[in-house]
Amino acid sequence: MLPKTGADVQQNPIQLVWLKRDLRIDDHRPIWEACQAGPTLVLYVFEPKLWAMPEMDRSHFDFIVQSLKDLSKNLAEIGGRLAIRLGELPDVFVAIARDPPGVDITAIYSHEETGNGFTFDRDRRVSHWARQTGIPWTQFPQNGVVRPLRNRNGWAGIWQKRMIAPITPIPTRMVIPDEFDWGRIPQGEELGLPSTRKTNLQVGGESKAKETLDSFLTIRGFNYRKGMSSPVTAGKNCSRLSPYLAWGCISVKSAYQQLVGRQREIRAAPVGSVDLRWLSSLNSFSSRLAWHCHFIQKLEDEPELEFRNISRVYDGLRENDFHQERFEAWKEGNTGYPMIDACMRALNEGSWINFRMRAMLMSFASHHLWLHWRPTAIHLAKHFLDFEPGIHFSQCQMQSGTTGINTIRIYSPIKQVIDHDPKGVFIRQYVPELANVPDEYLPEPHWMPLDLQSHIGCVVGRDYPLPIVDHRKAYKSAQEKIFAIRQTISAIDESKRVFLKHGSRKKRDPLVKPKKESGLRQLTLFDGSDDLFDLNL
Repeated sequence: MLPKTGADVQQNPIQLVWLKRDLRIDDHRPIWEACQAGPTLVLYVFEPKLWAMPEMDRSHFDFIVQSLKDLSKNLAEIGGRLAIRLGELPDVFVAIARDPPGVDITAIYSHEETGNGFTFDRDRRVSHWARQTGIPWTQFPQNGVVRPLRNRNGWAGIWQKRMIAPITPIPTRMVIPDEFDWGRIPQGEELGLPSTRKTNLQVGGESKAKETLDSFLTIRGFNYRKGMSSPVTAGKNCSRLSPYLAWGCISVKSAYQQLVGRQREIRAAPVGSVDLRWLSSLNSFSSRLAWHCHFIQKLEDEPELEFRNISRVYDGLRENDFHQERFEAWKEGNTGYPMIDACMRALNEGSWINFRMRAMLMSFASHHLWLHWRPTAIHLAKHFLDFEPGIHFSQCQMQSGTTGINTIRIYSPIKQVIDHDPKGVFIRQYVPELANVPDEYLPEPHWMPLDLQSHIGCVVGRDYPLPIVDHRKAYKSAQEKIFAIRQTISAIDESKRVFLKHGSRKKRDPLVKPKKESGLRQLTLFDGSDDLFDLNL
């Protein structure tokens, strides 16, 4: 605890719960443990330097504020109260103990966090400060991520054991300090976050998280396995739980146990009384909950992957060949490829798009536009309401071909229209310039006859952009550049190293026999599913 002076000797001892990405009261072990130990102060800190990071957005801030308000109501039901501070850490902790009416911090409790580089460095500063002051800081796991992990062997068993462990109960009562400055939630503008023009955003909070999970497991989820791939159906058929998992409004364990309960209920139902699609869809959802933690574990084990290629043989592949104009067109949804543009505009409006379209956006930026993954990853992080650093950066690298242990997938933006929006329902909603384009020309509107373009009022190059690159030439060029590296001995050796550190143990051999694809030798490596982008469930 902090050294006492004559001015603070009368301070009351308190247990401090430091909230990070765990904005809930149910299955919250730090809150439970603190309440068992004595008077408890639950604290959330808005850190200006974190909010100045380029991947943070006003939509994230608003979601967190909504979640904090919901949590505040839940704490009040057990006699608790939420404290808010604006500042950096550990300075905030020092000020809480020093500034009147101060408190005596006897212990700090929090969940482990696998965040970005800033939070990693901040946690190290807090750890150093706690050791210097003699205040014990206990961090509890809140998902299947293991800290520290010597190797991946046996990881799946640890994950399963954690998922079936009892849910931590909500304390029946919380004792709080008699006198304390509880602070206030700052305005977004105080953190340099102007109000957003985004609409149709999901609302934060534990109550909304539980409501969303319940509606998925009982009403919406029957077509999950089939409906999650198309942007036309994914908004309804996906669980939409990912932002609540990302910001900790519900725990992975809670979601998993409710899922298992629903699976048992369906299996016990009389034959013919339940849609047969339920079990296969919920099995898929169960797998994705596991993959959710699998990918976060990668960043936990190798924090550098946020900034550098997982497989170092790809260093220099794109770093010195960045096209700013292409980047701007991609960000604004003005590439001349309807599915790319519709997805990006939808993302800019609502901060959510389904997993396959996320993979396509990243693949197109990396392969067709030949943009380095780091700037594009940061832009997408800013516009993903469910931005989860541990998943996000490894997935961005996966779609960019720099992991060394995944199949290279270069998505065709043309085929994605044919497969997932052949009638243009989604595209016409977000790219109104194409409202009158016949279905057969929607994948590539620049091939419409000029007289038809004039007749429908969509002249490509005037009303809608010409393709920013030639799909077929860009596709071939990207394949050749990547496979020129991928088939070298050094790349194969490096892939084995990466697999041993990060690869799923469900498939033992990191390499299978080379196969022919598009006229090129392709080395297929295994690390689970190759099309789970941000596992947005």
